Amino acid sequence: MSDVIEAAVTALNAKIVGRYDGVAKFVLTGEGAIMLDGDGARAGDEEADVTLTADPEVFQDIISGDLNPTSAFMQGKLSVDGDMGKAMGLASVLA
Repeated sequence: MSDVIEAAVTALNAKIVGRYDGVAKFVLTGEGAIMLDGDGARAGDEEADVTLTADPEVFQDIISGDLNPTSAFMQGKLSVDGDMGKAMGLASVLA
């Protein structure tokens, strides 16, 4: 697992454990993927209700609170594939 993925998993687990209902996948371009569900985050690349793709820098800005996930999507910095309702639920947990 890359250092970027490992740090992202740690940051996500601090924010969302038990707060998200669904299965989401974050794809960090050039680094790998993170699976996220009600049990927390882990490195992985499995089927998900929604897949969000961004550069590692954009992902870090979202996790740190410097960039709103909805704004990132509207600016074209974050792509979403799948259930938009699950994506919006995740955005509210990350914000």
